[in-house]
Amino acid sequence: MGLSTTHLIIFLVIIVLIFGTKKLKNIGSDLGGAVKGFKDGMKDSDKVAADAAAAAAAPSAQVTTEKRAADAQTVDVEAKVK
Repeated sequence: MGLSTTHLIIFLVIIVLIFGTKKLKNIGSDLGGAVKGFKDGMKDSDKVAADAAAAAAAPSAQVTTEKRAADAQTVDVEAKVK
């Protein structure tokens, strides 16, 4: 019930006749650019996550007494990164 090689070749010939080679080339390059952009975005998000993990592992900054006096209404907490 699957597609044989002959069916795939006929299907590709029909697609080329409908769209033309120039349009298919443009679609292919656009799709390749989208995949490349997605991969670059994933690498960037991994880098941001690694930087956040490194920042969480570093000791927290000490709040000076001057800042504490100015921010008497705020609460100093340390957030955990999942």
